[in-house]
Amino acid sequence: MAKARRREIDLLGNAVEYEVQHSSNATEPRIDVDIHGVTVVVPEGEEVQPTELLKENAAWVIDKQRNYDAYREQIPDRSFEAGESFPFLGQDRELVIEPRQKHGIDEDSIRLRKSAVEQSSIKQVLENFYRSRAREYLTERTDHYSEQMGVEYEKLELRNQRTRWGSCSTGGTISLNWRLIMAPADVVDYLVVHELAHLTEQNHGTDFWRLVGEYISEYKEKAEWLEQNSAKLIFSEEDL
Repeated sequence: MAKARRREIDLLGNAVEYEVQHSSNATEPRIDVDIHGVTVVVPEGEEVQPTELLKENAAWVIDKQRNYDAYREQIPDRSFEAGESFPFLGQDRELVIEPRQKHGIDEDSIRLRKSAVEQSSIKQVLENFYRSRAREYLTERTDHYSEQMGVEYEKLELRNQRTRWGSCSTGGTISLNWRLIMAPADVVDYLVVHELAHLTEQNHGTDFWRLVGEYISEYKEKAEWLEQNSAKLIFSEEDL
């Protein structure tokens, strides 16, 4: 893609900044709106007026932008300091840095080894702690439900995707976002069952949701919680 150019337009009384990108991969003009802003993607060689496209879709652009603005306001302002609270399986725990042989966690706190922090940073050590615990916990829950559901998965991968919490490949690889370890346990179970169900049902049809419902009775509530609270599971600005 060619380098994007930042511009501004008035849409329904709102000043909207946008970028124009010319792409050889695009087959038709489109508007992309995400947490980083508004982008008009134009196929190479086509004469397209981005302003006209934006005006034609003004209500949609404004609505999407407001949703992302609201999402951004929910993102925790983390300073990564001792005494700050971080969620683990849905419960906030105080971050403690102290001399100890290994990292630990209890009902009220996450306790990091001081020497590890001194060699790196609180942020990096905490992320490593989360990833390690996520690997253990998500593997246990995936094994638990795969046995209950009578399915076999090929392997489990941890990822750090911005917007996706899980996926299931046609080859049987289950991918889960490591930041799920910050969500409540019942929400984690819903995501695990959701992805395992795709080993049997590849789409999101009636049979798929019936299967999910056999193991997660209130799955709609869990999906709604994740939709409404996903911003709270942002670890740092790098996730955006």
